[in-house]
Amino acid sequence: MSRKKKRRLTLTPGWVMYLRTSDEDAQAPERSQAGQRRMIQHTLIQPSGIPLINEYVDNYTGRATDRANYQRLLADAREGKFSHVSVAFADRFGRNDVEALRAIDELTELGVTIRIASDPSVNPADMNGRLFTNILFGMARLESDRTAHRVVEGMHSKLLSGEWAFKAPDGYVNKELKLFQPGHEDKMKNTRYKRWIELDPEQAKVWRTAWDMLLTETHTLEDICEALHARGYRLKGGTPFVKISDRGRRVAAAAKLSKAFHNWVYAGWVVLDTEWGTIQPKTVRGNWEPIVSTEEFERGIAILNKRNMDRCPRRKHEYLLRGLVYLQQADGSLTKLTCSYSNANRQSGGSRYYCIYSSKTNILCKVVDAQIPRWLMGLQVDDKLLPIIREAYTHDVDNHLANSAKTEKQELEDQLKSIDEEETRMARQYAAQKLSEQIWEMLWQEWQDRRSAIRTTLALLDDSRELHLDSLDVALTLISKAAILFDKLELANQYQLLKHMVRRVIINPQGMIVNVDLLPPFGYLQTLVTSQIGGQSRAGKQKPRQKRGLIEGKSCSDLVALGTPIGIRTRVSALKGPRPRPLDDKGN
Repeated sequence: MSRKKKRRLTLTPGWVMYLRTSDEDAQAPERSQAGQRRMIQHTLIQPSGIPLINEYVDNYTGRATDRANYQRLLADAREGKFSHVSVAFADRFGRNDVEALRAIDELTELGVTIRIASDPSVNPADMNGRLFTNILFGMARLESDRTAHRVVEGMHSKLLSGEWAFKAPDGYVNKELKLFQPGHEDKMKNTRYKRWIELDPEQAKVWRTAWDMLLTETHTLEDICEALHARGYRLKGGTPFVKISDRGRRVAAAAKLSKAFHNWVYAGWVVLDTEWGTIQPKTVRGNWEPIVSTEEFERGIAILNKRNMDRCPRRKHEYLLRGLVYLQQADGSLTKLTCSYSNANRQSGGSRYYCIYSSKTNILCKVVDAQIPRWLMGLQVDDKLLPIIREAYTHDVDNHLANSAKTEKQELEDQLKSIDEEETRMARQYAAQKLSEQIWEMLWQEWQDRRSAIRTTLALLDDSRELHLDSLDVALTLISKAAILFDKLELANQYQLLKHMVRRVIINPQGMIVNVDLLPPFGYLQTLVTSQIGGQSRAGKQKPRQKRGLIEGKSCSDLVALGTPIGIRTRVSALKGPRPRPLDDKGN
């Protein structure tokens, strides 16, 4: 199948100019653009005999690609409104070399001819012309980067001398003086303008009042905003310290106030923390009048920091089973429930619900929560059967870890052996003077680090069994004390206790708990206690006879006092049947 040829645009014959100046402050746009226009007319348009159709003018930096008329030029080219584009110099088209070359490639593909008046013989469409154009744009980008670097260094030097090089913060104003006949000293420090900051007589009173209120340590940021608003004070630009939202709520400008209280300019210090320079607090004194003293500023910062440290954010509403409760649907599927607090503004208080968002499923929290203490009381293990549980658990841990630990241990030992062999080979090379002493030292250090890491892993493998056994004792202790502690804890702490033990609580539409999935190792213990040790194993082999003397007077058919997940305190058969797997990451 033949490839479909791309349809070429029908271009309107004619030139367009693209004229650009950096901005109105850096240059005189009209004079610069008039010079570019004359150069293009004399060098390109008049000799070609092709008429001028339009011109596009931007007063914006060439590093930006969102110039309005530059984008309009590209859009018109895609519609075939002209056939030739002219610029006076390469850097007038743009100082972003990547974007400029991309645009030239697009225009060339459209069939548009691009010419640069300063180099009229260069054709960006051919191979040699593109190389030269690439160089021109690269030089333009380099010049732009050097200019930016000089500006940054100048700003840094100005700040280090105690002057301010940015927009003045609220309470100060920027000042400038045009130097028609500068003296020698001003000429060395400034060019055409001398710029500095000084106190704003009106706004300085606002911020002195704000600082006085902060230093009393009795007013919050919101209180200060309200007090300033009540006096009719406003931020620079007329923004009030307190706004009224669309819903009628009062919104204080506390964030702006906090930012100002952390600004060292108010204490008369130059502080800088940017990618291109850093000036630490209390190292460079500013040459402007401070609103507060350094001692007052530091005391204010200490007050704000203390408030942040003492701040203990609390949830507006607490729920015992937040994120833990699931609803069992009629088909057996589970749906996670969210929490809701309805009619919270009532004098008698609202009602908490576990619910499905945007549905009619709403189950009172108190109905579900009331069952949790009874369920915890059911999680009790008979002390007399603890030895049987520990023996069964130890047996499972040993079986589970034996194969995996043996394989992993063998792999680590093989790695140690390979390191020894590698070191022996390199030692022969070193003895034959085929390796320098520096390389040998580097290799030797690497071998030692690898050996150390492997030996540490081997030691952890040996200790893993003891760690698992310790986790059993901790779990049994927590189970025995959970019911006693639960009623004495606050709601938030009760939630934290359940979060360490419970993966999910499953309820029916009536709010009754039908099952509780426990986290490891509690879930394993529940399965272990409710399972049978005697009888056939999963492989169909007979289990060895129960050891005698484990607990005198107890046999495999004895019962354990461990409640079921729904909290009913029943006696269930214990330690019979196939052994469950020991602890795993998912508690299965």
